Amino acid sequence: MAKQAKITLANGGEVTLDLFDKDAPNTVANFEKLANEGFYNGLTFHRVIPGFVAQGGCPNGTGTGGPGYTINCEINPNKHERGTLAMAHAGRNTGGSQFYICYAPQPHLDGGHTVFGKVAKGMEFIDAVRGGDKMEKVEVVEV
Repeated sequence: MAKQAKITLANGGEVTLDLFDKDAPNTVANFEKLANEGFYNGLTFHRVIPGFVAQGGCPNGTGTGGPGYTINCEINPNKHERGTLAMAHAGRNTGGSQFYICYAPQPHLDGGHTVFGKVAKGMEFIDAVRGGDKMEKVEVVEV
């Protein structure tokens, strides 16, 4: 079965992402665990750079926090395109909870960050995100 993430934004928008659990199984499993434990609920998109990315998943709201552990990168052939979901990190194998969604292709990030999903529906809500906007709820479901 395929997996999807659903991000419900505080502004009422809902974003559906297809998760690439065959290409990045550990990253998807980590994201699913955090989402379904409620880790992301109420967190913000702390870094929003139009034309680049919307980044969220920091419990401190500053880009300095994580879940208290790190995960290894799972570099795969998927590219950073508009709507790509990828794991943020502070260097190879230091990801944890922070992720980003690309606004436009970012080929310079290919091969350096784990791409583990892509927006299937609701990209217009990501386009409207501003720094500090909250994720009301994040969940992962099988479809």
